[in-house]
Amino acid sequence: MSKSLDKNIDEIAEMFKALSNPNRLKIFLRLLSCCQPGISASVDDFRNSKGCACVGDLGKDLGIAASTISHHIKELRRAGLIHMERRGQKIECRIESEALTGLKNFFP
Repeated sequence: MSKSLDKNIDEIAEMFKALSNPNRLKIFLRLLSCCQPGISASVDDFRNSKGCACVGDLGKDLGIAASTISHHIKELRRAGLIHMERRGQKIECRIESEALTGLKNFFP
């Protein structure tokens, strides 16, 4: 196996590992339904116009603590699935489109 393919497999494995947790998968799917990959959405976009929860409220109906939600979001970001950026008091996030492409293209 080439080093390039090994690196790609390692990245994909990290994504699958992050998504293997049911709560992280739910959070990821919620983010995916709220914003298009590669396009940032602010906290207010989630709350007001998209009908989705803001970053701080993503797991409210999951019955888990805010600190646990924060951990899950951090793991999704670490795996390269999402990108988060603070703009003042708001947090903007987006699904990493390259990650989705990699996941889609992994299985022939």
